[in-house]
Amino acid sequence: MLSNKSIRITRTARMPDLVRISRYAKAPELGPRMLFFSGGSALNKASRILKNYTHNSIHMVTPFDSGGSSAKLRKAFAMPSIGDLRSRLMALADENITGQPEVYKLFTYRFPVQGKPDKLLAQLDAMIHGDDPLVHAIPNPMRRLIRNQLGFFRGAMPADFDMRGASTGNLILAGGYINNHQHLDPIIFLFSQLVGVLGTVRAIVNDNLHLGAELEDGSEVLGQHRLTGKEVAPLASPVKRLFLSASQEHREPATAELRKKNRKLIQQADLICYPPGSFYTSLIANLLPQGVSTAIADCDSPKIYIPNLGHDPEQIGMTLEGSVHTLLDYLRAGIADDCPDRELLNFILIDSKRGNYPACRSLQSVRKLGIQVIDTRLISSDSAPYYDAGLLVAALLSLT
Repeated sequence: MLSNKSIRITRTARMPDLVRISRYAKAPELGPRMLFFSGGSALNKASRILKNYTHNSIHMVTPFDSGGSSAKLRKAFAMPSIGDLRSRLMALADENITGQPEVYKLFTYRFPVQGKPDKLLAQLDAMIHGDDPLVHAIPNPMRRLIRNQLGFFRGAMPADFDMRGASTGNLILAGGYINNHQHLDPIIFLFSQLVGVLGTVRAIVNDNLHLGAELEDGSEVLGQHRLTGKEVAPLASPVKRLFLSASQEHREPATAELRKKNRKLIQQADLICYPPGSFYTSLIANLLPQGVSTAIADCDSPKIYIPNLGHDPEQIGMTLEGSVHTLLDYLRAGIADDCPDRELLNFILIDSKRGNYPACRSLQSVRKLGIQVIDTRLISSDSAPYYDAGLLVAALLSLT
């Protein structure tokens, strides 16, 4: 009798592997299940390219954002952040004529920042009634579904809600969240169907939580928007520890647990990528829920870290080597002590010839952990000093 046994097979990879990439381009519906832990907009350009090669990419997005227009919705409805989810869904949307260009146009629309409250409310009501040109251009039954979600939002909207600059896509997601008893998955699924998302986008957890950080100088910061250096002054001291809090006004330690459906997606991925972006609030935040590290270790596919270029306000004084060790520290925190590092991270992808990495002197301590450094072209003359999204996607596809 044959018994089920998992074996790990290694192969020599060509960088870039043009044959492999060409094969994916011919049948993207059969493309690899590449999984990314991210948030914000740093990966959106790469996502738009990636959908030409695979319709099976998986994006675990942090729901802990507390700034921008998402902050208004979180305050009004005590809900997880949805702005980054909507942004990634739209990056993966089918933009061909076979998709739904009218729906895409509506979902990317923002209400005027200088609009008067009564005019903005009248425009929202016109959308709900199907009279607004953006909604009217969409055929039924999609139009009816969209009007319903906006109607749910309108019915629960506080009288003092500020509509200026609001994203229609965010309002639709919020309406669906309210209608589905504070569950994100049903409205994300509907949203994905409406715009023809060529991949899978999930919040890492559905909990209404916030980020907090203990700093090296002994101070404490609560709220994602206070960590990024974008809406308030940058941090003056390095982050000592990132944690979850039930409040951004006062420290209220909280935990979250990875759901079974997300655990399965991680375990079955063909490649796991820790991509560039805000180091703590986009990448590390996704690793805080219980069960994430275990699911990663259970996956036998390659795990790749792509470090940030230049200066990330969240990585004060952190070297390239330091970022690898910090990533591993958070990955190890949620797993058994005897788990080898190779189960959590296999490769670091860099372009040392063209890239500006923080204090990149040597990666010897990283290599001693059994982590392989792949130094290849990831930056073009057009993209410098940033990664070229096309080259980045090609490198990752070559490693699947």
